[in-house]
Amino acid sequence: MKDYIEQRALEIADYIINSKATVRQTARKFGVSKSTVHKDVTERLPKINPLVANEVKKVLLKNKAERHIRGGRATQLKYKEMSKKVSNM
Repeated sequence: MKDYIEQRALEIADYIINSKATVRQTARKFGVSKSTVHKDVTERLPKINPLVANEVKKVLLKNKAERHIRGGRATQLKYKEMSKKVSNM
């Protein structure tokens, strides 16, 4: 594995652990795809540093368990905005 990929995987892991970020937020921050983030933390990171990989896995599992709440909240906000625009017409 190339050095810059290992370095990126470690930086991504550090970011996820410290900010409790989702894969999507992390991808946006690092300018890579969600697939790249996922591959870095699930396949590459365990080979580089298994302890850090385990910490990242905990954060991602928590995010996965909460994603239905975030999605519902986003939909709620979307429709509130739409109703404000309609009532202002």
